[in-house]
Amino acid sequence: MKKIILSVAVLGALFSAHVSAQTETSGREKVYRATPAKVTELKHTKLKVNFDYQKEQMNGEEWVTASPYFYPTNELILDAKGMLIHEVALDNNGKKSPLKYDYKNEVLKISLDKVYQKNQDYTVYIKYTARPNEVKQEGSAAISDAKGLYFINAQGKEAGKPTQIWTQGETESSSAWFPTIDKSVQKTTQEIFMTVPDKYVTLSNGILKDSQKESNGLRTDHWVMDKRHSTYLFFMGVGEYAIVKDKWKNIPVDYYIEKEYEPYAKQIYGNTPEMIEFFSKKLGYDYPWAKYAQISGRDYVSGAMENTTATLHGSDILQKPGQLIDENKWEDTIAHELFHHWFGDLVTAESWSNLTVNESFANYSEYLWNEYKYGKDQADYHQMSDVNMYIHNPSDFKKDLVRFNYDSREDVFDLVTYQKGGGILHMLRNYLGDDAFFAGMNDYLKTNEYKNAEAHQLRLSFEKVSGKDLNWFFNQWYFGSGHPKVNYSYTFEPVKKQVTVTVNQSQEVPFEFPLAIDVYDNGKPKRYQVWVNAAAKNTFDFEASKNPDLININPDGVLLAEITDTKTPEQNFMQFTNSKELKSRYSALAAIKDQVGKNPTAIKLLVAALKDPYFRVRMKALDLMDLSNAEQMKALGNEVEKLASNDPKTLVQAAAIAALAKTKDKKYMPIFEKGANAVSNSVKGNSIGAIISTDPSKAGAFADKVDLDGASEELLSQMLPIIVKNKVESQMSNIAQMVAFYPFLKFQNPELGKSAEEGFNWIMTSDNLKATEAITKVLGQAKGQIGANPQVKMMISQMLKEGLNKKMELLKQNPQKASSINSQIDSLNKAIEDYK
Repeated sequence: MKKIILSVAVLGALFSAHVSAQTETSGREKVYRATPAKVTELKHTKLKVNFDYQKEQMNGEEWVTASPYFYPTNELILDAKGMLIHEVALDNNGKKSPLKYDYKNEVLKISLDKVYQKNQDYTVYIKYTARPNEVKQEGSAAISDAKGLYFINAQGKEAGKPTQIWTQGETESSSAWFPTIDKSVQKTTQEIFMTVPDKYVTLSNGILKDSQKESNGLRTDHWVMDKRHSTYLFFMGVGEYAIVKDKWKNIPVDYYIEKEYEPYAKQIYGNTPEMIEFFSKKLGYDYPWAKYAQISGRDYVSGAMENTTATLHGSDILQKPGQLIDENKWEDTIAHELFHHWFGDLVTAESWSNLTVNESFANYSEYLWNEYKYGKDQADYHQMSDVNMYIHNPSDFKKDLVRFNYDSREDVFDLVTYQKGGGILHMLRNYLGDDAFFAGMNDYLKTNEYKNAEAHQLRLSFEKVSGKDLNWFFNQWYFGSGHPKVNYSYTFEPVKKQVTVTVNQSQEVPFEFPLAIDVYDNGKPKRYQVWVNAAAKNTFDFEASKNPDLININPDGVLLAEITDTKTPEQNFMQFTNSKELKSRYSALAAIKDQVGKNPTAIKLLVAALKDPYFRVRMKALDLMDLSNAEQMKALGNEVEKLASNDPKTLVQAAAIAALAKTKDKKYMPIFEKGANAVSNSVKGNSIGAIISTDPSKAGAFADKVDLDGASEELLSQMLPIIVKNKVESQMSNIAQMVAFYPFLKFQNPELGKSAEEGFNWIMTSDNLKATEAITKVLGQAKGQIGANPQVKMMISQMLKEGLNKKMELLKQNPQKASSINSQIDSLNKAIEDYK
């Protein structure tokens, strides 16, 4: 699962302005979340299903083959949510004998015909109707809805939206579309017969064994999965898709894509075979399944999901050349979900408490792929950004990585399990060394293949391979919470020619860890590796010819920690120009933010950063400068102009154009006008923004020409006031994310917040279903991330009610548009209910 993470700036404004500190405990002992007991072992699940598009229901027949796990039993207990149960029988080679059953509280209890012993198989037949709209369980921050089976535009009433069906099983929602033991610890083989209109294609786990035409324009596809996997990974997808074929060795690799995006399928997904090859070699374990397919679903309730052999992505993966030339924003997610096919699908967390053995590895796979494909700077930047998400979210500091005291199983899909967990694996890799780290991963996979595992088994594999005791590491990082909060000082002893560095930890419980320290002597760094003991203060002595020019701790960025230091612009310049690691260069550059314009060395650092080999360093430098300042313009202007015209990265070109736009100098109009016709969305958008800021009279003519679908937050912020002021209808739905948070934007940026509020009122008084649904969707995603703060909930509810009133008035004025406006009213009403 790749969860959606909302805009850092938007949520930052939201939290800082309105979310008061939450109490750490509720005043009661937390319940211990034990691994579910295995009373029954599933062996095989066979389904025959067809769909009622009008009722948004599924008619199903199921054959469950199972046996007692260890102790004899005469009962089979299955999870079944929101269903109608029509028939339950024992199936003995096709002969059905009715069985007594009781169905209530979403549990189907079946009395078997006798007491069965361990390994004594039986098959139970169930005829049922799945009614996903009757499912009562709620979603979360990670997965915004939990009804398991989704009918998208089932009656075809929404113009421009395809009709689709898809399923979402994680965490325990597969039981909303077939009765099962809905626990990750259960694994079973499966087969599914799906009867659908012949115009649709289907996708499920495993291999398509057969496809038969039926009467009335229907077709039945038979999918077979002959290797065991967890029930939450079962999947069905139905819709009008093009299937673009690829392969890895003899393994089919298919991309199910909406036909509009078929020409771009290889640009979006095309690195998948190379990823499979890379991960197979890195892990020493070939991709273990018979095929790999990827599909996207409209209105998906999360980011993406690693259903075995059939990954489902949200529709944000659908990108066109204007976006892809800048950056395939979904490539990390493609890697993440693929890696789950080893860590999560092949070896599965035995409980949600141990979700780290699924998600932390999938998160770290993004680092591995970036390191291999794009270089260490790109990987380190990704890791630094991920860890910073955790570091800047103090509400997560009290959470253990392996967590047995969660309130809801959905709560473990958070920054600790994903971003912090990935950072922890990076530390473990650096401690063990690459050979031992990857050999340990290989041992874990081979030892536990097609089974379930927990963090202790992970530790045992790494210990087995490396010969090292790792309890100290796992106790503090896996079974503990928080991270080191470090500051340091140093003194020089001229007689001994020795510098003493004191490393202090200020958090309640000290950690122990290896640490890199760079000591700069005569302007050049010497790297030392030290061991910090679990004490509040540690001291280390190093040789030095004089008082060091600079001490730089954690220069490689490996340690997951908050580090407090104060450096002069001159020291930051020295660190930047002498460091190979991205973390040291980037942090030195970021540290001069308040010195640009005050100190000439800070400008020298910007000059150096504009020539950095890594494009995001160049972008950061462009963001920090202000070319309306004459001194900065003199030192930087020529180089920025070159970047705006010739940088190989379109994102850098766009950032350079934005920097030039601050001058409002018409001499740059040729660059802006050329950029306005670029393929790149970022170059085009920033160029149009630059033209408008330089010559405001051209706003109306240009604002509808930039493609803001999937645009960056910076570009949206730039274009929002222009779009709202000029009522650019074509861009209405694209600004919905920022418009949705207008009450919070007011506190962060009053001018932008005012434009967002005007945009909200504009959307609410307009007949635009897509824009209205975009607002309710992003607020739905935010619900789980803002907690239960009543002030925030009340504010959002009030905002939605105001929007509802405007839509009701719009309906009175335009009764001929009742169908469209009523759909918008329904969307707002549902959002209001969700926030009660």
